[in-house]
Amino acid sequence: MAKQRDAVRARRIGWFGLAALLGLASGAAQGADILEVYRLAQASDPTFQGARYTLQAAEAKIPQARAGLLPTVTINGSDNQTRASTSYPGILNDPVARDVNAWTWTLQLTQPLIRVQNLYAYRESERVVEQARAQYAQAEQDLIQRVAQAYFDVLVAEEAVAAADAQERAMAQQLDQARHGFDAGTDAITDVNEAQSKFDLARAQRVAASNDLETKRAELGQITGRPPRFLAALKPAVVIPRPDPPDVEAWVGRARDNNPAVRADQAALAAAWAEEARNRAEYLPTVDLVASYGKNYASGSLTTPQDFGTEQRSRVAGVRVTIPLYSGGATGARVDEATANEYKARTELEAARRQAATDARKAYAGIVNGRSQIDALDAALTSSLSAVKGNRIGYRLGIRINLDVLNAEEQLFATRRDLAKARYDMLMQGLKLKAAAGVLTEADVATVNGLLAGARGGPSELSDGGGNVDTGLAGHDSAHE
Repeated sequence: MAKQRDAVRARRIGWFGLAALLGLASGAAQGADILEVYRLAQASDPTFQGARYTLQAAEAKIPQARAGLLPTVTINGSDNQTRASTSYPGILNDPVARDVNAWTWTLQLTQPLIRVQNLYAYRESERVVEQARAQYAQAEQDLIQRVAQAYFDVLVAEEAVAAADAQERAMAQQLDQARHGFDAGTDAITDVNEAQSKFDLARAQRVAASNDLETKRAELGQITGRPPRFLAALKPAVVIPRPDPPDVEAWVGRARDNNPAVRADQAALAAAWAEEARNRAEYLPTVDLVASYGKNYASGSLTTPQDFGTEQRSRVAGVRVTIPLYSGGATGARVDEATANEYKARTELEAARRQAATDARKAYAGIVNGRSQIDALDAALTSSLSAVKGNRIGYRLGIRINLDVLNAEEQLFATRRDLAKARYDMLMQGLKLKAAAGVLTEADVATVNGLLAGARGGPSELSDGGGNVDTGLAGHDSAHE
């Protein structure tokens, strides 16, 4: 019995020393919160950077279209030399060299007066830019959701690793007790085998949880470029905010009108209408004001024997009217294409509204159901803790078998892991609800950031300050001494 007591005491000292070392190491590590990770992603995420350049490219369409309403000024000029020989029968029978130098230049201004198609082209460009800005807003919201999802996935994976570690330690303790009981003649070999099986399964689950954690960290690094090693997690007793207003129909209505995808498709429909009107305007005449000033000079003439130069200045101002008559059917085909695109834009707008409404309903239901799930898991956690205590007491009194204790402990750790996941899932659903309504901003990231505690890396929430599993069963080992 003294050897058993020494072994128990040695295990306690070993776990405490390991936890202390981990606590010192984690205190030196620099953690990051979700706001820092989001700003890092803003500067390095390739997808978001592509959306930013797409917006810049679209904004250049407005000055391009505006140019069709403004005057154009051109200057044309030429300078040439002609070498020839000319004969003048009846005057000069022998060929005469006639070298002529000539140059000319013309400055012309054209101001559109009536070009309906250019006016519609300008309106179309405004709608295209409006669509690009809505798509950029959607890219911003998408970045927030991708960062939050990857961030929470890492935290959930860390909770799974912590639970797996705690479960493996508990199973190792139970296996050790079963072996001591078998040696003392109080436990059967089946208790040892069952404990060994549970321990091996817990060890395999810990390896799988560690692999999953590395995968989630890599996914976060794909967005940020360099993921921090430790992340700030939710405070243990934090209360996750509920939707405001607490009315699903209010959120659905906002989503149908303000969702970035809906606003982008609304702008696309307006652009399609302007495109159709622009193509129809190709049937209409155009009126331009044209003014020019020019000068030309020639040193001589190839057709007259006299050598004399000419210089001419010209000033022209007038109105040019162009009436399209027939373009081979191209204008009609472009109108038909634009009409079909307009109908397509209408259907895409309706699809976007329905999708936004569906996303809002799903997110709102996720929050409501998440709250119920968290409450249920809180109750289940209390029950699981009581079950572990009761089974351990029953095992000590001989009315419970070792397998009952193992199953109760396994259920306790699974419940704690599921509770942590449910809390992060509910928080993520809140972000999705705001994204569906088109109101998700960096301020919401800051709000979530306020719910987080310090950087991860110290003792898990599933353990006490000394690294031992907090099951409320202090002094259990002494029961078998």
